[in-house]
Amino acid sequence: MEEYIKEALEIVKAQASVRNMTEEEIASMVKSLAESIKTLSQGEEAAKKEEQPKEQVPPVDPKKAVREKSVVCLECGKTFKVLSKRHLSTHDLTPAEYKEKWGYKKGAALIARSLARERSEKMQEMQIWKRRK
Repeated sequence: MEEYIKEALEIVKAQASVRNMTEEEIASMVKSLAESIKTLSQGEEAAKKEEQPKEQVPPVDPKKAVREKSVVCLECGKTFKVLSKRHLSTHDLTPAEYKEKWGYKKGAALIARSLARERSEKMQEMQIWKRRK
């Protein structure tokens, strides 16, 4: 008997000890569990053999990730006003690595367009560069 079936039988035996089961339920449960266990173990073996990571598909087109009122993180798909260094660290990336990975220029801002415009206007109003002279 294959080890998958033995493992499935142990699981079903434990299940049958806590509730009443018909013969059909037991048979179908053993069959489905054995297939699941076999699939999982083969999947793990295939994952071990496959050393190269798969190409990650972004949730949106990187060119459309920076929007008027939000920025979409291409790693997780969440939206933010500012894609911060702190958030990118949850994906084990720095802003520079993130930009390089997704094809942004080094100087590209990871901030919503409207917020960038507001900040720019505010700086124009303050004119800090004139105060320093």
